[in-house]
This record gives sequence, C-alpha cells and structure tokens, in this order.
Amino acid sequence: MRKTVNKAAWYKRAAGEISKLRNAFSVFTSFWALRTGSYFSAYKLDSSRVDYARARALYDNTDDKYKLGAGFSKGVINTTAGFMGVPRFKSEDETAQEVLDDFFSNNTSRMMQVQRNAMRDGDWFVWITREENHEQALYPEQKVRLIFNMLPPEQVVQIIKDPLNNNQVKEYVIQAAYDWLDDLDNAKRALVTQRISATRRVIGISGDIPAGLASYIEEDNPWGFIPIVHFKNEGDDTKEFGQSDLEPIEPFLKAYHDVLLHALQGSKMHSTPRLKFTIKDLAGFLRNNFGISDPYAFASQGGTISLDGHEFFLFSEDEDAEFIEVKSAIGDTTELLKFLFYCIVDTSETPEFAFGVHTPSSLSSVKEQMPILVRKIARKREQFTESWQRLARIVLALTDLAGDKKAGSYATVLEWDEVDPRDEKEVVEILKNVTEALKTALEAEIMSDEAATEFLKQFVNTMNDYISDDPEVPGERERIMKTRLLRQRLEDSQFLDEQKARIDRELAGGNQ
Repeated sequence: MRKTVNKAAWYKRAAGEISKLRNAFSVFTSFWALRTGSYFSAYKLDSSRVDYARARALYDNTDDKYKLGAGFSKGVINTTAGFMGVPRFKSEDETAQEVLDDFFSNNTSRMMQVQRNAMRDGDWFVWITREENHEQALYPEQKVRLIFNMLPPEQVVQIIKDPLNNNQVKEYVIQAAYDWLDDLDNAKRALVTQRISATRRVIGISGDIPAGLASYIEEDNPWGFIPIVHFKNEGDDTKEFGQSDLEPIEPFLKAYHDVLLHALQGSKMHSTPRLKFTIKDLAGFLRNNFGISDPYAFASQGGTISLDGHEFFLFSEDEDAEFIEVKSAIGDTTELLKFLFYCIVDTSETPEFAFGVHTPSSLSSVKEQMPILVRKIARKREQFTESWQRLARIVLALTDLAGDKKAGSYATVLEWDEVDPRDEKEVVEILKNVTEALKTALEAEIMSDEAATEFLKQFVNTMNDYISDDPEVPGERERIMKTRLLRQRLEDSQFLDEQKARIDRELAGGNQ
C-alpha cells in the first residue's frame, strides 16, 4: 500500500532541522522571490531604536518597576566610561596639532559625556558649528568660536542616506520643541525642524513662531559637508542605530528587582514574632490568667483578650508558651539574587569590584577580573575611533575654510591612556626582572646595546629610540653618553674639592 506524504508536515520536519539563522528558501526560490516578492522583502537596515527614556530611567534608577535592580546600571556605564577616558589627537602637522589641542582641550568634559551617553542610550550626535562670539566679555581673544554642540538622539528624527552608497549620509533631519513666553507671559511652543545637507540648511518652524523668525528659512551650507558626527555604540552595518549597554542586562535587572521585592515583602510579613500557647485546660487557663469563668459565654458575646499588663502567665503541667519566629525570611532567595548578580556581571563584562563588592567575598580577585575589563575598554575605544577622527577632520576643515589657520594635513592618530591591570608592586618586579635579564645578556655578549634598549623601551615610556632620526631629539645612545660625561665631571669635581680642603687644612696648620 502506498503511503501518502503530507507535504506540509514534511516541510515542518525539514525546517526544524535547519538552522534558525539560515533561510529555508535559499536557492530554488530566489528567482521566484525577485519576480513576485511573495516570500522575501528587500533588504533594509534595522532602523529600530533604543527606548531612550527607559535607558535613562534605568541609569538614574527612577523607574519603579526596576528600583531594586537598576542600581547596577550606573556602575556598568560609569566604570567603562571612566576607564576609557578621552582620546588625545596627534597630527604630524604643527598647525593642525595646535588647532586640535586648542579645541579639544576646552571640550574634554563634553567628550566624556558623549561617550558615556552613547553607551547608555546607544546613540549620540555631535554638531560642530562656527558662530559669532556673543560673549566678548568672557572670551575677548575670540571673535568667532567653534561650538561643540551635543544632540540627543531623539532630536535626530531621520538620517537620509545615499541609496547607492548606504554608508554615506546625505541629510540629517533634526527636530526639537522650543518653549517661550510672549510679552504677556503666555506659554508658547514652536516645533523647529532642520534639514542639513552638504549644500544647504532648511529650517521650518510650526506652531507659535517666535518674533523675528520666519516659518521657512533656507540658507546655503558654505562648508560643502555635514558637520555632524554620529557616535554609535555596539553598532554594525546591519543596524542604522546603536545598542545600549543596558539592553543585554535589562531582563536580569527586572528579575533582580522582582525577587528582592518579594523577599522584602515576605520579610515584612514574617518579621513580627507570633505567640504560641500549648494549653490542655483552656477554661482553667482563662480563669487563672484573665478571670474568665465561662469561656463559651465570653466568646459568644464577642469578647476579646488583651495581653497588655500580663508580664507572666500561670500554666499547669505540660502547658507552655513560646514565640514563633522565621529564622530567615529570605531563605534561598539569597542564592538566587547572587546568581542574578553574576548574570549581570558576566553579561555586562563589568568586574565585581565596580559594584562595591568586598573583594575577599568575590569569586575572583581584582587581578583576575581586570584583563576582561581591559579587553572591553579596548573594544569600546575602537568603536569610537572613526567618529573621533572624523570630528577632528571637521574641526580642521572649518578652521581652514574660514581662513583662520591652514593645516597641511587633516589626518590624525588617537592616543589613549593605557589601562594597566597590574599594580605598582607588580610593575616594579617585572621591570626589575627584565633589567636583570638584559644585564646578564649584555655581560654574556649575546645581545647588543641597541637590542637591549629597544626591548626595554616597551616597559619604560620615557626612553627614546637608540639612534634617533630626528636631529632635534637625541637618541638613547646620545643620552647615555651625556649622562656618563656628567657623572665623570661630578666625580672629578668631588675629588678636586677634597684636595682643596686638605690643602687648606695643611696651610692653616703651618700658619699656627
């Protein structure tokens, strides 16, 4: 007998064996999909965004649904931002270096906020504008200033990209509400929408238009580029916007809050001890302690018994009273909270000590946890490197096109402070061992002075190259020779001073 095969059931069984990341209709339906669009839609970037209000509420711990668990959020964000620091911009061109140092040194705190906010919200934008100085009394040395404007991601309502080159931004659409008061102190609100491209800037104002402004303003962009930089956290080419560092740990924060809340509610319920009586003769107990001769009549009339004023009770044989107390209202909740805590630690890649955990009680030492944080910091710095370098190019270009200072090159290299997981004692011990090993190698004549110097330079950042190509910067060999000559002079000077003192003593003795 021929068995009938259910095609739908066959497909379900087959699809269940295929990876969920692999499309079931991969090859044989591609042409059909292009013709009809029945099975597939065209590829499109994921344009979903972080819930910025929720992310900030978690960071500030103001959401009542997460109150008991969101306290970890600030530690996750601030620890990473604090260890990251801000970059220093290095350029081979002296004029460019001067411009970069002057601008970014005045905006160090804003740079730190940009990185922190991008990790918290997933996105942040920086808009560099060149504006007339309206505070001449405070900045008399500057007639025109470059302004470091920070744009919250909510203001950038749309990023329009080139359809043929999806990585190139053609236009930013910025929208913000403007609240103001008229002459009669009536509250007014205007909605300001700006469309900024490489060639023009269009401003539209709706609602209550402030005095002196038109509802539509269009002006040319004199720079030829968009002076806005998008700082995207944990973003890739498949997502138009970034990801908050709080997203992966949000479920654990919620679970921690719920578990701890239930434990506290149970603790409040069971924290009051209950009095337990073991009574054989109830009528006798009530008569001896409360003067109740007829318990049934007393109960039928709704009588109540108060323990106030009874410092002791009279019991007969085998009768007793005791308090019932819950030894631990939390019970096994402690282990569950500990498990959730380590889920937060592992998922956020944040060491335990960042949350104030007592190190001896943690599962690993600071020395073991620091390498994980160092790798995370390195990855975060790489994510923001391209954005910072583009921002530096914008600053140099605006300064150059305005005719203030012309830089020969806009190329920059970022330098970050090193995050060293070792403590001072360990660093000193390593340096001691390295120098002793190099000394042994030099005495055995199996290593040259140049090789030893170049190797030691990895551990001592104040050392120069053994032979310098720059005539103005002496090499380490010249510095060593200079040090030897100085020591010889000091030794000769000390010897001459001793001889002079001896002669003076001899002369003084002969005169006597």
